[in-house]
Amino acid sequence: MTYDTIIRNGRWFDGSGAASAVRNIGIRNGHVVAISADDLDATDCPRVVDATGLWVLPGMLDIHTHYDVEVLNGPALAESLRHGVTTVMLGSCSLSTIHVDGTQAGDLFGRVEAIPREHVIAAVDGRKTWRTCEEYVEALETMPLGPNLAAFIGHSDMRTAVMGLDRATRKRERPSRAEQAEMERMLAEALRAGFVGMSSMQLLFDKIDGDVCRSRTLPSTYAGAREQRRLKSLLRKAGRVLQSGPNIENPVNLGSQIAQSLGVFRNPLKTSLLSAADVKSNPYAIALMGPVARLVNRLGADFRWQHLPVPFEVYADGIDLVIFEEFGAGAAALHLRDEVERNEMMRDEDYRRRFRKEYESKFGVRVWHRDFFDAEIVECPDASVVGKSFGRVGVERGGLHPVDAFLDLVLEHGTALRWRTTISNHRPEVLKKLARDPGVQMGFSDAGAHLRNMAFYNMGLRLLRHVRDAEAAGTPFMTVEQAVHRLTGELADWYRLDAGHLRIGDRADVAIVDPACLDDRLDAYAEEPVEQYGGLSRMVNRNRETVRAVFVGGRAVFLDGEPTDLVGRHRTGRFLRAAHQSPAIAAQKDEFTSVG
Repeated sequence: MTYDTIIRNGRWFDGSGAASAVRNIGIRNGHVVAISADDLDATDCPRVVDATGLWVLPGMLDIHTHYDVEVLNGPALAESLRHGVTTVMLGSCSLSTIHVDGTQAGDLFGRVEAIPREHVIAAVDGRKTWRTCEEYVEALETMPLGPNLAAFIGHSDMRTAVMGLDRATRKRERPSRAEQAEMERMLAEALRAGFVGMSSMQLLFDKIDGDVCRSRTLPSTYAGAREQRRLKSLLRKAGRVLQSGPNIENPVNLGSQIAQSLGVFRNPLKTSLLSAADVKSNPYAIALMGPVARLVNRLGADFRWQHLPVPFEVYADGIDLVIFEEFGAGAAALHLRDEVERNEMMRDEDYRRRFRKEYESKFGVRVWHRDFFDAEIVECPDASVVGKSFGRVGVERGGLHPVDAFLDLVLEHGTALRWRTTISNHRPEVLKKLARDPGVQMGFSDAGAHLRNMAFYNMGLRLLRHVRDAEAAGTPFMTVEQAVHRLTGELADWYRLDAGHLRIGDRADVAIVDPACLDDRLDAYAEEPVEQYGGLSRMVNRNRETVRAVFVGGRAVFLDGEPTDLVGRHRTGRFLRAAHQSPAIAAQKDEFTSVG
């Protein structure tokens, strides 16, 4: 037997959680064809990788991204590839680019996902040739895709295309019978095309960009019970997934989102809900999430929380950060695009009084802890404030209220003022519990969005470091095999995708990781310009020594931390259709070398 690639002597993980072992892996025609304890014949094999001392994993999955815009003009998606992610999910949070035009997409994505609106419009209008989901898949597969793609169809995408963005974001408007039927037809067509399901959103601080509907919430938040019920019925019948974000200010909405996963005289609705996070603003809420998921699943549901398994650290330039959308004074500032007008408002004492009152309010559900003493300034033309919190600056400036210290600095320096805070997932012991909770999925990276605010492209590697460090300290909370399973096979199996495993007959999507380099370099701050966004510098993760090699479909896309000539030039990934399993190479099965 000849091979296209042989990976020698690596510690092999198959993605199932089974025990790992040192093995030699043979790849041919994009698939794994040999896994053996014995040496494989390297005659005529063009690539032999020595993986001695390294971990050989299935390529990881990222189940929550907003790459829908970036993939159109930058289909390599190299920031995910370099960290061993070989499958990414598009269409999260009710947003996709299937049916909307460029202007509508710009309004939907620009503000809530902090992607420059003008670039969204240019990408969608410049690349869109499709009218259906099937044509969308075909268009993607003409591009030089780096990783594999899977997708939700966005509820807000369908609602906007059918009703128009203005009507779709008015409280008293409901789709006509014909419009409802058209949304159902769109969803049914998406499911036939292999989409994993539908994403929706009920969270009320995600706001629309543009002029006509600016500062309204996303279209899916206006959907009535009948509209949602009929769409969810299609998902139930097909066994596909609803990804959703509840209105956290409304306990009834949150409870119904969880209860809807139950199947009473009907199929359960597979539900992935945002999000299991250990938020500083409410340290007790996280204690309920795991038990709630376990309870409803025991009652017959198929429910999961999505979870980012690392500290949720965010950066901001001035006041431009989505957390300010959750209370009135902050949202009022973000509503104003004109800097002069916004600055005039922030100088107004009545506005400041309102901001201080809402900042100090202890009532209501919140995501941001609203503590400017827990917000560090990292860049500023005034070097004397760098490294300090806004609260500390206020103290040093004669006892200014933290809100006034913050607003004064924003007025003085605008977006040249850069600061950071950690909103959630700050307690390592809680992260350990969440990492092993069966009702929690590893996701929520938001890759491709919030370009200047956060970067979690390497979240999987950071989970592996957490597990390895605990094991080395003699306080393990899960095995490395279990962690790999949670990042690969568990996700692929639940979403019914041909990914996440590294066994004979599987697609050769592979990440080779150096465990010795799972260190502090994973946390290092880095920025890199994004060509398709006009050279805008965005936050990225860069730790080139950790992932030694990445293969997609058996083809090397990263070697020694650098992209190969294939990346951005040739298609290595493909669109993965839900519920479709590639046939095993049965005719050759007998000649495969079995695990020894």
